[in-house]
Amino acid sequence: MNPTSLFSGRATDSALYRPSYPAEAINIILEGFDQPSQLVAADIGAGTGIASRLLGEREIKVIAIEPNPEMRLAATGHPMVEFRSGTAEVTGFPDASVDLVTCFQSFHWFNPSPTLYEFHRILKSSGRLGLVWGIWDEDDSFTKEFDRLVFQSSNNIPGLPSRESMISALLESPYFQKVRQTNVPYQQWLDLQGLIGLAQSQGFVPLSPEERQPLVAQLQKLHEQAADTSGKVCVVYRIDIYLAEPMV
Repeated sequence: MNPTSLFSGRATDSALYRPSYPAEAINIILEGFDQPSQLVAADIGAGTGIASRLLGEREIKVIAIEPNPEMRLAATGHPMVEFRSGTAEVTGFPDASVDLVTCFQSFHWFNPSPTLYEFHRILKSSGRLGLVWGIWDEDDSFTKEFDRLVFQSSNNIPGLPSRESMISALLESPYFQKVRQTNVPYQQWLDLQGLIGLAQSQGFVPLSPEERQPLVAQLQKLHEQAADTSGKVCVVYRIDIYLAEPMV
């Protein structure tokens, strides 16, 4: 599966309906760094720049690497964020040029061995790698059913990436050490249009109207059953954060 083309046609839904990240998650990633305004971060697989802007709001200079031109065009600008074309395996950065490499909801799409080599190459010895995933929390009954419907719509597409295998690749990598993991909770409130948009922003959900319609009908029914008086439903997340330091 080619993740670059896989997300073509999803930029608008991604920009409007993909969740943000809680301030606590950004705090964890930046903990121990002095003077954020002196940092340079490479946000890899940045999509429409949701996380890039959160880092930029901390006065960090962010270079957002995103291979899909539609995603880059759909991004909301930020004075501290510069978008560039590139990939995780070939970022275009000089050696030891960044203080922080982040991947928000993207690392599982990359080729692990060359990617981790590239991240090690571009990080300063004092730098840090941060991998972040917003996981739908199946302890919440509504979120569990939403998760089931979305993945059911993929028709078990072969080759869907495994987050677990990518975490194992990090743990076994000769390029990184002192891997540590934590998580924080997060909630996203959505109306019906937002719920459908969140589903359609997933790279494995069919885009053709004929294939998409059954999922839309199921989401309409789910929303009708669960919405509060304002017409909103709550998608519950567990934000998983993995931090690692480059081997010296």
